[in-house]
Amino acid sequence: MTLFDREKMKNAGYSEDVLPTKVEERKWGISNFLTVWMGSVHNIPNYIAIGALFALGLSVGQVFTAIMAASIVIASMLVLNGHAGSKYGLPFAMLLRLSYGPKGAMIPGVLRGVISAIMWFGFQTYAGSQALSILIGKLWPTYLTLGGDWNLLGLSLPALISFLLFWLLNIALIYGGMAFLGKFTNILSPLVYIVFGGMAIWAINLAGGIGPILSYTGTGVPGNKVVIFFAAVTAVVAAWAAPIVNASDFTKLAKSTKTQAIGQTVGLVVTYLLFAVASIAIIVGSEIAFGTPIWNVLDVVARFDGTFAIAISVLTLCLTTLSVNVTGNIVPAGYQLASLFPKTLTFKSGAIIAAITGILVMPWKLMENATSIFTFLNIIGGILAPVTGIMLAQYFLISKTKIDLNALYDAEKGKYHYTKGFNVNAIITTIIAGVICLIGNVVPVLKPLYDMSWFVGIIAAFILYTALESTYSKGALTRKAPELSKENR
Repeated sequence: MTLFDREKMKNAGYSEDVLPTKVEERKWGISNFLTVWMGSVHNIPNYIAIGALFALGLSVGQVFTAIMAASIVIASMLVLNGHAGSKYGLPFAMLLRLSYGPKGAMIPGVLRGVISAIMWFGFQTYAGSQALSILIGKLWPTYLTLGGDWNLLGLSLPALISFLLFWLLNIALIYGGMAFLGKFTNILSPLVYIVFGGMAIWAINLAGGIGPILSYTGTGVPGNKVVIFFAAVTAVVAAWAAPIVNASDFTKLAKSTKTQAIGQTVGLVVTYLLFAVASIAIIVGSEIAFGTPIWNVLDVVARFDGTFAIAISVLTLCLTTLSVNVTGNIVPAGYQLASLFPKTLTFKSGAIIAAITGILVMPWKLMENATSIFTFLNIIGGILAPVTGIMLAQYFLISKTKIDLNALYDAEKGKYHYTKGFNVNAIITTIIAGVICLIGNVVPVLKPLYDMSWFVGIIAAFILYTALESTYSKGALTRKAPELSKENR
């Protein structure tokens, strides 16, 4: 195997942020991967999504099964799409070139970066700021009345202050670097289990025991229960559509592929088991006790009796939301912008630009009701699942897990240059698979495809891209055959 010419690539303008991770820098062990995604599970939007599942009419058993099935799918996808990261130390932004070409990689890169940096980052930041407002309000009640009726684009003065404060916490974590992030998630891990376990026990007692919770079924909406169940699994998985795409941004720090495979699988399944128990107990127990559906977990926390219980619960929600915001949103956005403008931006400067942009889209509009999150997740799944399908097909079937790093980083020529820097097959597949996923939003008869957008997208893209690449390869061999025979005459 040809050695990677690191100095040549640095002289060509690549920063260290987008070059393959050095072997000595790959220090993440199983414990790091056990905890790195914990905040991505136990965060406010995920609890809101589970609350909405009961509105679909699913029973407790069905919701639990949907959550656990989704956890296995998520873990599998993170391990598989993270394989190139742990094997070659490749960041996501550069791995995209393998299937899309150096110029074509900008298309899925921008899709991922825009969704994570602008939509998800803003959404998570606002969710975290709501928790911060509750915490400050309990410690300083006057805070919630500051400014009276004044508002800016729909935000009251306390909400605006909390939003900016939580935004600054995200920026601080970015400047702490990936090494600090690993330590941060390790510290957060036991706190999550203690707090959410305690919340679950509180809700079970409030509901009168485990029996009423287990026998609960949501009022629901009419429809095919099988489709509704798979729609529920899709909703949970689609929340991970973005992290799955850029899994290599984290696995490039792994000591080995085995390390990231064990750590991510065990970590996610165990964490989702706790999440399933806690979320169902908290949401259903609260609804039974208070007699009204409560889809926002923050509304549950606000009903706690003790200030200490509220403070520790809100603090944990803030920290988990902060963790997922950085790992799942800002990190990939920073690397993507750095790869688009390698001579002018670094990871940190790219991340700051993305974070500033995240304020401008008024993310508080995304948490106005319980159903808006389904529309949000289905669109994300429909846009990003095809990218994952293409990446997996290219890496495992077409490239057979073998990558020429020198050719990958050579933007002017090489076997990954494709046609003027674009792999037309990948772009065509992205468009067609994306349309198949999302057309059900406007064509009622195809709505089941939209309800299961992530699964439809990844399967359609995987099959279509493999077929197009196979056809192209056979055509290329056929075109070369006459030339070879002429030379041998």
